[in-house]
Amino acid sequence: MFNALGRLANTHPRRVLGGTVLFFVLAGVLGGPVAGLLNSDNDSFSDTGASSAKAIDQIEKAAGQDASPSLIALVDVDDKAAIEKTQEILSDPSVKQVVGGPEMGKQFVSKDGTQTYFAAIYKSGVDADKTTEHLRDELGRVDGVRVGGFGPAYQEVNEHVESDLVTAELIAFPLLFLVSLWVFRSAVAALLPLLVGGLTIVTSLLIVRGINEFVDISIFALNLITGLGLGLAIDYSLFLVSRYREELERVGPGAEAVRRTVATAGRTVAFSAVTVAGAGLALLVFPLRFLYSMGIGVTVVALAAAAVSLIVLPALFAVLQHRVNALAPRRWREAQIAESRAEVQGFWYRVSKFVMRFPVGTAIAGAAILLALGTPFLGVKFTGVDATVLPDGSPAKTVDTVLRQDFVGAESSPVIVAVTAPESDQSELETYASTLGSLDGVAQVAPPRFLGDDTWQLDVVPSGTTLDDKTLDLVGEIRDTDAPGKVLVGGASAEQVDQVKSIAANIPLALAILALLTFITLFLMTGSVVLPIKALLMNVLTISATFGVLVLIFQDGRFEGFLDYTSQGALESSQPVFLFAVVFGLSTDYAVFLLTRIKEARDNGAGERESVALGLQRTGRIVTAAALLFAIALGAFATSQIIFIKELGIGTALAVLIDATIVRAMLVPSLMALLGRRNWWAPKPLRKLHDRIGISEGGPAELERIDA
Repeated sequence: MFNALGRLANTHPRRVLGGTVLFFVLAGVLGGPVAGLLNSDNDSFSDTGASSAKAIDQIEKAAGQDASPSLIALVDVDDKAAIEKTQEILSDPSVKQVVGGPEMGKQFVSKDGTQTYFAAIYKSGVDADKTTEHLRDELGRVDGVRVGGFGPAYQEVNEHVESDLVTAELIAFPLLFLVSLWVFRSAVAALLPLLVGGLTIVTSLLIVRGINEFVDISIFALNLITGLGLGLAIDYSLFLVSRYREELERVGPGAEAVRRTVATAGRTVAFSAVTVAGAGLALLVFPLRFLYSMGIGVTVVALAAAAVSLIVLPALFAVLQHRVNALAPRRWREAQIAESRAEVQGFWYRVSKFVMRFPVGTAIAGAAILLALGTPFLGVKFTGVDATVLPDGSPAKTVDTVLRQDFVGAESSPVIVAVTAPESDQSELETYASTLGSLDGVAQVAPPRFLGDDTWQLDVVPSGTTLDDKTLDLVGEIRDTDAPGKVLVGGASAEQVDQVKSIAANIPLALAILALLTFITLFLMTGSVVLPIKALLMNVLTISATFGVLVLIFQDGRFEGFLDYTSQGALESSQPVFLFAVVFGLSTDYAVFLLTRIKEARDNGAGERESVALGLQRTGRIVTAAALLFAIALGAFATSQIIFIKELGIGTALAVLIDATIVRAMLVPSLMALLGRRNWWAPKPLRKLHDRIGISEGGPAELERIDA
């Protein structure tokens, strides 16, 4: 395959580039509108097959309306005109019931008597998203009315996500170009990674649009596609461009340099993409739309980045040839040539030699740093997605805050209990309601309501907030309480309990997929079973350190002013799972690039420690630059106004930087020095297997074998 790609680039480069331009236009036209087509419902973080979802479905089918309000309108009690207009707007045909207002009781009036609210409950089967959008627009034109609730909150989240994409790209692209210019010391070479990044993003959007026709994909995947797509494309471009420049120095411009680049670095890029795509596949086992959408995004982006890099860049190399180094001041060009020729005097060569002089102490120090950073994760707390993820001042968050602070009994969504029992069992249901009212953590229980179809609804109002530990424990107590019929428990609190349970149940399978794919890929690349095991352990250390720092920042509320967020006092429960998979894939990605260059030096006759030093030197500057560029591409989402998007961006950026510094500079060379030849050990049957199907990024000796 790689020989075919090399031949294609050398024989028809202009046709490849012309086809690329046409594809880019087509992908932009078809894939560009995908943001408006992706799923923006408020169930992206819920397990739609869990008992909490079944409870809501049962109630909605029996009652012909939603189980809980979707929209809240907050109004001043004395503003009669605003109250009348609000009631008029909420008489919309899609609204089945409106509760609230000062006439319905003191629970709908604030503690100081100045505010009231109306809650709109939609009919079953209506388009909740369109209904919410319409009502928000209408109510937004009424002076003195503030709109909140679950529906508006999720719409505001989606709106912020789309605007944050533009902001992140405006910040990332100029910074990425400047850093690429510093890395390559050539304007032409610096533009190539950005070109591939743009192509990767539009290609991924086109593919995701096609997949969305069959599987509902969450709109939150857009952030991942742009950030990860840009980051991976730049990584792969860096390695291909740097390798091509090496081959230019070795064999000069022409078809041979392109062929060697594709046969070596191109092969490594392909299998690196497989490791990242494997991380995406691991996320597909989770039933939450957010996580499996992210899994689809990771898989698509990784494969698209590799495909664009391996098809477009070699064709560009064939056309540009030595002009890949054009638009560079003479001093930069001389420095680049000197660096490529002075391997044994380079910075990373000296660092690795120093580390390998003190391998035990360095390994202990590196592991201790990562373990210390990871320690705070032992005290992690989890929360869900509600209005508190929005920035301060947003309408839905403002309404949510007012309800929590100024109204009695409105600080928490009720736990919704669906009981299957005939209408004649009313006395038993009243006794059951009394029993629930005596449970610890219950403020009150509304009288049971018979909805038809042998379905009763009981609303249990907790004494605490929706997502605090006491309320979440209450869900389990309600489920364990004897009832006069089959019981299903729903509501926001129950959804959070079921989400965490669903994630925990699927984590073993996801971990098994990650570990197996990582082991197989690194074994095929190196022929060793020791190196994959070490990589797995170092990945875990990197991830634990990342999680610990996220707890210190977002759970403990540090740097709130600098990062412009308000802590929820916990991490959103799906983020660690997503970060674990993505960071695992990216860490393995960097391990592949480093280990293949070490193996290349070793296969060409270098000693055990010398091959490590040469491999680190050959990849040092490029991997450092790749990590920095990746951190910029994903770290730009630190500017997001949505807190869990901040967690995603900062977490990924931190992990990449930790892996490119502490792991690569301290742990890899020290552990390689300690184990020596044992690094490359494998049982005899596996050695034979690797001899038949193994892959590697070879140097001159390997290329001669390929030629033969």
